Amino acid sequence: MLHSHHFTRLRRVSAVAAVASLMALTAACGITGGDNKSSNSDDPIVIGMSLPLTGPVADRAKPGMEGYQYWVDELNEKGGLLGRKVELKVLDDGFDQQTAVSDYNRLISQDKVDLLLGTFSSDLNVAVAPIAERFGYVYVEPSGGADEIFERGFKYLFFAQPATTQKLPDRFVDLIESMPAAERPKTLALIQIDDPNTTQAAGLFKEQLGALGVRTVYDETYAPDTSNFDSIASSIKQRNPDLVINGAIAVDGMSLIQSMQKVGFSPKMLYQMNAPTDPTYVKTVGTANTDGIFTYLGWSPEATYPTNAGFVSGYTKKYGNAPSEDAANSYTAGQVLATAVKAVGSLDQVKIRDWLHTNSVDTIVGTLKWDESGRPQGDMLLGQFQKGSIEIVAPKDAATTETVINPKPTWQ
Repeated sequence: MLHSHHFTRLRRVSAVAAVASLMALTAACGITGGDNKSSNSDDPIVIGMSLPLTGPVADRAKPGMEGYQYWVDELNEKGGLLGRKVELKVLDDGFDQQTAVSDYNRLISQDKVDLLLGTFSSDLNVAVAPIAERFGYVYVEPSGGADEIFERGFKYLFFAQPATTQKLPDRFVDLIESMPAAERPKTLALIQIDDPNTTQAAGLFKEQLGALGVRTVYDETYAPDTSNFDSIASSIKQRNPDLVINGAIAVDGMSLIQSMQKVGFSPKMLYQMNAPTDPTYVKTVGTANTDGIFTYLGWSPEATYPTNAGFVSGYTKKYGNAPSEDAANSYTAGQVLATAVKAVGSLDQVKIRDWLHTNSVDTIVGTLKWDESGRPQGDMLLGQFQKGSIEIVAPKDAATTETVINPKPTWQ
């Protein structure tokens, strides 16, 4: 197997080459956003997207797909968009950059969709965003907060979460800083999947916690197809860190915990990205074993934003289970796009883009507004598992409990 950082570098090189060739093709053809749009009022508005419906993160994509579908069904029940029904055109990218690039090129140049919505993860969106930009299509992404996506100055890109990766560590670092010196962790282990979002976040945690005197004793990036974490867990156990921070996406986060249990290592503090909001997390890890685990949240089912309660109850009724954060992220991306289309009264991509740059949108994650590069201007929530469910522990004005469990109980 290729070492993890080589693995992603090869995927990126091939994706970049694909983007370059597709850009040359579209330039030659002179295709830009707004061309070939259906205007017949009897035709449905077709929204194109590609999702990793198969591959290593398919378990996260399923609720993401359901979030999009619920949004469209709700929209159509209320009369659709611009008086027309809305349909989704969904392709499968298998969590592969090159496939995602090909999918979005096909959706625009062959299928001639009216609008686009984004795929999942920074790794895919860093490759797809240039395609949407080149074609002149507004691109609202439900997940993918790595700064390298926004540093390129795209004008059609918008991120439908409260904040980017740059702000992800803030609440947790503030919590550590607020602790009495004797209770603070002294040593840190970082383990992250090779994805722009998680690797950037790991670097930020290392830097910011290091400034508080927390020494990093282990730092490892693993390939997206890693399934066995026993050797990583053994290495962590040898370093015996007080705090473990895991940049996970889904099953990888659960597998790491199972491997730590297997080798008999239970850190005093554990923070995981993304994985704790997976619908299968509590069952897989064990209710008692989740106690004390920290994570960040872009959305909470308890949040009192106007449309949130309706989304939670409607989605639960439709699918027989409560929505996950991935479902909420998709729904939010849909809310953003629909609000802009209704506001400008057309499918004109430039008008939709300009409206989003100069207005805010009320969503189930709160009011979103963006800078000139599509970065949202808000903050994440800090959550912690307590008695089998995630409580919000920061900020105070959004907290659902005043209790913070520290240290984490040992594995059951």
